[in-house]
Amino acid sequence: MARKLNSEINAFLDRLKTEYKKGQLPEKYYYIFLSFFESFHAALENGDTNAIKQFNTFLDLSLRNLQSPYQFPLYHQKIRTPFDYYRFSVDFFRPIVDFANSKVLGEENIIAIEKLLKNGQNVVLFANHQTEPDPQFISLLLEKKHPDLADKIIFVAGEKVTTDTLAIPFSMGTDLLCIYSKKYIDNPPENQLQKQLHNKKTMKKMQELLIEGSKIIYVAPSGGRDRADKNGLIIPSLFDPKSIEMFYLMAQRAKTHTHFYPLALATYHLFPPPETTKKEIGEERHTKKSPISLSLGNEIDMKSFDTILDKEEKRSKRANFIYNKMLAEYHKIS
Repeated sequence: MARKLNSEINAFLDRLKTEYKKGQLPEKYYYIFLSFFESFHAALENGDTNAIKQFNTFLDLSLRNLQSPYQFPLYHQKIRTPFDYYRFSVDFFRPIVDFANSKVLGEENIIAIEKLLKNGQNVVLFANHQTEPDPQFISLLLEKKHPDLADKIIFVAGEKVTTDTLAIPFSMGTDLLCIYSKKYIDNPPENQLQKQLHNKKTMKKMQELLIEGSKIIYVAPSGGRDRADKNGLIIPSLFDPKSIEMFYLMAQRAKTHTHFYPLALATYHLFPPPETTKKEIGEERHTKKSPISLSLGNEIDMKSFDTILDKEEKRSKRANFIYNKMLAEYHKIS
């Protein structure tokens, strides 16, 4: 078994080097692939030849995208045929999840959400965001007891997961509303107006989806991933009041009843982001075997702040309230 595994590892590494030397894989991506593969293989407790096959498929998909980049529409629906990108992306990360120590809390709220969706109503999840594959991690956590819910979630996604060659194969297996994050909307400055127009079109599409009903949408109002502080402590990033207000407004305009819930994710250690935010596309990827967890809190009373007359005060207090609700859930799993 060990001999076969070593043979497949060497075969993959040889293939990776060949694609690089042929000019099919740019140098930057060659080294990203190499370090990612090495950390992934080290994370496997037992030899897993299937993981090597998955990496070969990952390389195939990445090379294909380099030759002909996939263009994401405003609203991208996961591609299941002729190749099932959803199943590939979920199964890819499965071997490195420590399921024995992972948690799913807030079962009663998950059940309540499933009933709301069945009755034609909508749900928006105000959540923190820790890793690039958070959509896949959510699916892995929900697939045993709530597979239909995991399949229905629409993720509000920033530019990086739709333009980074190594992120695209996983994004193609996810339902996405594609926007430009506030952190990168002015980079480069000459494209800012175009990006703002794109975001307005995406919000219009989201409103249409909410009007249809039975939609569940995940959004990270912080606009990016959580990062460790100088002491190594990981605390979810603060929520942007304007982002929360936008989703609340879209839900009100849609008329179809929309419910809001706080969702906390603890996925950081399995697939940590770079220490600092980088504007350029193509970041290093490292992983290690780790548990992942989520906790879904009680429904948020969005209307409780509507009586505050000062607009900025109302937005700030509502955002802080929602953030603290999410943070309370995060402390249960972190």
